[in-house]
Amino acid sequence: MTLRRILLVALGGTVGTAARLGLGLALPDAGGLPVAVLVANVLGALLIGVLAARIPASTDLRLLLGTGVLGGFTTYSAFMTGSVELWADAPVLAFAYAAGSLVLGLAAAALGLRIARPRPGAAS
Repeated sequence: MTLRRILLVALGGTVGTAARLGLGLALPDAGGLPVAVLVANVLGALLIGVLAARIPASTDLRLLLGTGVLGGFTTYSAFMTGSVELWADAPVLAFAYAAGSLVLGLAAAALGLRIARPRPGAAS
């Protein structure tokens, strides 16, 4: 049981990490601003919100998609590294990027939860 769950996360993480790399290749940094990281984190937060509203935490599917795919797709370490690197040349932009990323990520996760949460009386 535990080995299967580890393999699900590893498989999902491989897919998510490859998707993030593809996004990074498609969306290069704009003036030092790590655009692909911002897009990955905000989109990932939205999708994690949708998963949290729709798929029970204890299921293998949520482990594969949430922890694995979306955990590999989003990246806190690249977000922090990009912010620090940007700070050296443009501290105001770095602050705006970091604060904006956090606000957009929280809003995206809340939106994902809101739009995906089953409505009372609605067919699921």
